[in-house]
Amino acid sequence: MTEFPIRLITGAALLCTTSLAAMAQDAVPLDQATLSGDETIATPYGRVELEDSYFGEEDSQMLFDAMDLQRAAQLYIWSTPLVSMTTWRDAQGEAFGTDAPGTFAVLETLKEKRGIVTANLTTPYIFNFTDLSDGPVQIDYPAGQTAGGVLDMWQRPVFDLGLTGPDKGEGATYIVVGPEEDPADYEADGVYVYQSATNNVLVGIRILDPDPAFYDTFVSDYAMGPTGETSTSDFIKGKDVEWSATAPRGLAYWEKLAAIVNEEPIREIDKPWMAMIAPLGIVKGQDFAPTDRQQEILTKGAALGELMARNLQVNPRYAEVWWEGTSWYKSFDFQVAQETDTIQQIDERATWFYEAVASTEGMVNPQPGEGQVYMTSKRDQNGDMLRADRNYTLHVPADVPVGQFWSVTLYSEETRRPYDNGGIEIADVTKGSRTESLQVNEDGSVDLYFGPDAPEGMESNHFRTVGDDGWFVYFRLYAPEEAFFDKSFRLEDFQRVE
Repeated sequence: MTEFPIRLITGAALLCTTSLAAMAQDAVPLDQATLSGDETIATPYGRVELEDSYFGEEDSQMLFDAMDLQRAAQLYIWSTPLVSMTTWRDAQGEAFGTDAPGTFAVLETLKEKRGIVTANLTTPYIFNFTDLSDGPVQIDYPAGQTAGGVLDMWQRPVFDLGLTGPDKGEGATYIVVGPEEDPADYEADGVYVYQSATNNVLVGIRILDPDPAFYDTFVSDYAMGPTGETSTSDFIKGKDVEWSATAPRGLAYWEKLAAIVNEEPIREIDKPWMAMIAPLGIVKGQDFAPTDRQQEILTKGAALGELMARNLQVNPRYAEVWWEGTSWYKSFDFQVAQETDTIQQIDERATWFYEAVASTEGMVNPQPGEGQVYMTSKRDQNGDMLRADRNYTLHVPADVPVGQFWSVTLYSEETRRPYDNGGIEIADVTKGSRTESLQVNEDGSVDLYFGPDAPEGMESNHFRTVGDDGWFVYFRLYAPEEAFFDKSFRLEDFQRVE
């Protein structure tokens, strides 16, 4: 997948790059317009000339262009979780050969994990995409310390697996049915039956048991297949390939959206959005063949929409910082269903799914002693954005309140994937309580260093940043304990080193 810097095209009437003050003095500002009679109105997109309350063909086209650009930008924000998931499925299938049913990609090395948006680098990942349009799937899930779930293509958890799932780490049999099936047809004693709102689903698993031998036991006991016909799955290991699940930019973004729209049923909640995208050339049941005009608007709309999504990611205006006086936010400030009684949480979910992938009940609603917490920050102690050409320190207090482990992982703002600083080892971009080389202070606290320069003697605690690739971190707490929730444990901001 080709990646390139965002270039928001200027000078066109489509974008608000000319101030109203610079327009002709006889034009009425939009907020003072009567919209009647003979009137020249200054809009963010150009002038509209009314004559007897009507306007001409050029002004009509300008308004259609403005309308469609606005829609494209908002549709980008709305569709971010769906396109991101589709990109992940397609890219993983190509990189690991996991297109066949029941085939899992096992991600262990830095290269393998660097393909996933904000991947956790501490534990092995196991991923499979399954199409339920061919019929329900049964999972015979083994016991043990794992965390994961089955997710639909909107990245909503259908159900959790492992420690935060119904099996509570004891193992169980699950059946997942597609949107056209009746779950009641598959109910049986000792079986958990769930329905997905989409045909395509992700099965994602993290191995939490630190014993390397547990992986072999787990995969040998894991079975999956059509209901009543489960068999041992195929786990693809050792590929060690570079790949990318970052959503594409430009027209390629909309090609992904058009393709998945034709694979999935349209949910009732998404019908208004489908109405808005139809004039841009994406209609269920039809090939995506946009005109030159549609291509131009879609390309600009994707760039504008991504800028808006990135702004939400960096400045989540609906959320409050977790620790007062800092820039640390707790991720997942939304419901697992991505809606409440009154709204669809479009901005909230876009914040996470632009920056990351996947959600489970244990990730969104961790409880003391179970689940996972993801803390993130993009600013230093002065509120300035973190930069690759500056040096910083982060102090981690002693006794981080976790029942399993904690980690700090470095990510690229450009790709939102694990940071590529030239390192080849996991420890080059993630460190934590399971990092053997981590240097710990006498009081049990840890000082971490970020930037182009490593302090002498502290190289093992240093995260190298390069060029102009902006960065952020996730501070993860696995099985967070009460001191996190009551906020008696606290992280301070990054401290800039002059």
